[in-house]
Amino acid sequence: MYRNIISFLLVVGYGLYAHSQQLPLVYDQEHTGSHYAPPEMPGYDQLSECKDLPDPLAWSNGEGKVTHFNEWAQRRSEIAAEIQHYGIGMKPAVDKENVKARMNGDTLIVDVTIHGETLTLRSTIHYPQTGKAPYALMIGTSMLSLPKPLFEKRPIATMTFHEAQVNDYSQWRPHHDRGEHPFDRLYPELKDNGAYSEWAWGLSRLIDGLQLLGEEQTKIDMRHIGVTGCSYAGKMALFCGAFDERIALTIAQEPGGGGAAAWRISHQLDSVECLEKTDYHWFLETMRTTFSGDSVYHMPYDHHELCAMICPRALLILGNPDYKWLADRSAVVSAKAARKVWQQFGIEDRMGYSIVGGHPHCMLPERQYPEVEAFIDKFLLGKKTDTNNIQITVFDQ
Repeated sequence: MYRNIISFLLVVGYGLYAHSQQLPLVYDQEHTGSHYAPPEMPGYDQLSECKDLPDPLAWSNGEGKVTHFNEWAQRRSEIAAEIQHYGIGMKPAVDKENVKARMNGDTLIVDVTIHGETLTLRSTIHYPQTGKAPYALMIGTSMLSLPKPLFEKRPIATMTFHEAQVNDYSQWRPHHDRGEHPFDRLYPELKDNGAYSEWAWGLSRLIDGLQLLGEEQTKIDMRHIGVTGCSYAGKMALFCGAFDERIALTIAQEPGGGGAAAWRISHQLDSVECLEKTDYHWFLETMRTTFSGDSVYHMPYDHHELCAMICPRALLILGNPDYKWLADRSAVVSAKAARKVWQQFGIEDRMGYSIVGGHPHCMLPERQYPEVEAFIDKFLLGKKTDTNNIQITVFDQ
């Protein structure tokens, strides 16, 4: 009898393991749930107060929750719709017939034409000196903030998404006002959008270009594309990874408030980037007027669900508790809540976080290299590295 029980448990365990290995690591579509109707979007007066983080697996109508992976695409599409409606504005879908792409040497050029207006994106691909094409690709949002040695010794190409080609808002240089950016020529009806919806749209158009040209022209492996950025660009990487399922790995480095940190939790902390204190060029102005102060508890989603949108693909969140403004205590709570979605489907090895201090902002210390290398090797290069227990933090909760 004992032997039979052990045999049964081994069979069940192997079955769960095999199932988890079969879940997709990436998709060939930007949004696999685009065919689902969005949930109802109640006004503030109809939104219930919820001081705890909302359950990311619970349906928007409050009737039950996701229990099987084949339901996740629909739930994920609900979260995406809520984040766009209440938080960042619409990321419009684009038909491939509206996108043209070409290579000029090693530079990818993508033309997107909407309503007779054309926006052009350019980015140079830097190919590795090792390995053979097609290569995995890491896209840096605004710049590649992770140390170059992490990529130079690996067969991984790199490129930069120059976000000013879509929306040139910057905290440090002259910029156009809301509604006057290149994106707004194509979509004047979306002039109230926050920058993060527009930047996510732009990076997806670069991926369209790679997809249209194919690996023969680009030398890029479409199944192994990553995105990374730091600080405001860490938020950008997180939104880009969440809203495009062709991205296999997202590494959000020190994204701060409005990134991995949950607005609800940050509201309870001092001296952090909370909902009232973030930069509203990035978000809908209506998010501030609707959800400031204790009204944040009426928000129907929070940023643990932004993180969860990346499931079943891979996500690594990097933090730096030395900079209180980054709200990493909130980010840890958010990351733990998001990770439960990966756990629900038996793939928690695809989500991790490393919150390590003792270094300047956006300068990854060498002691954090192992976590980053493990995720890069596993999810961009297909190696069998151990990412099961990358949950590193100085915070108890």
